Amino acid sequence: MEGKTAVVTGASRGLGRGIARALGSRGFKVYVTGRSADELSAAAQEIDSFGGKGVPVVCDHSDDAQIGLLFDRVKAESHRLDILINNAAAINARTLSAPGAFWEKPLDLADMISVGLRSNYVAAHHAAPLMIETGDSLIVNISFYGAVSYHYGPAYGATKAGNDKMTFDMAVDLRPHRVTAVSIWPGLVLTDMLKSISRELLPRKLVEDLPNFETPEFTGLVIERLWRDQAKLTRSGTTLISAELGVEYGIRDIDGKQPRLYTDTLGAPRGRFIFPGNQ
Repeated sequence: MEGKTAVVTGASRGLGRGIARALGSRGFKVYVTGRSADELSAAAQEIDSFGGKGVPVVCDHSDDAQIGLLFDRVKAESHRLDILINNAAAINARTLSAPGAFWEKPLDLADMISVGLRSNYVAAHHAAPLMIETGDSLIVNISFYGAVSYHYGPAYGATKAGNDKMTFDMAVDLRPHRVTAVSIWPGLVLTDMLKSISRELLPRKLVEDLPNFETPEFTGLVIERLWRDQAKLTRSGTTLISAELGVEYGIRDIDGKQPRLYTDTLGAPRGRFIFPGNQ
């Protein structure tokens, strides 16, 4: 499709940056957002090198006005939006993973509810009119197994569970307009930052398990295939696991492995939310 366009929020590093590279490899023009101009510029260059077109946009997703300007720019420059991937999150990894109960940790851990849940709502709010106009488009809210199992405490869990429920409700409103909204759980991801850490500084058990970690590109490849699925609207409102979609679509990771499911240890989606009038 000529001019196919995506927005990936929180794409200056980590999972978002890998997703953006994968979409670039499929010929997308990808708007990548984050707060670091240098990292976004490097991400955009990677997208270009993978065959797409990277557009870096500095955007603080705690600022509603900046999010609105982002989508104004997408509409003015590209006139369409095929995929929105909400991945931005205000996560301080050191504080989040530190030992202790939630009341013993800094209150700013709750910021991920603002940038990670509320910011996804704001992005979808601004993107929806253009995606309806584009037609057959896809909104993906990045979530995780922490929606149904304990991960890092209540702020993290509320953010992930909230994304899954918000996705369902968005889908109810969007379905008549043939815009699909899903929540996707990636697995454990071998980010560029994790790869750069000396193995001597990591726990032995983690080092042994690293070959099983997904590359950041894998979820992007799965999302692109879902977007091309002519039956994707039937999945709207559901929570999906990238590893399961990979098996269904016959997609392996870029290193050749079939990524692992963690449903036995970390939990599984609890199914569709049911409300009167839900089809």
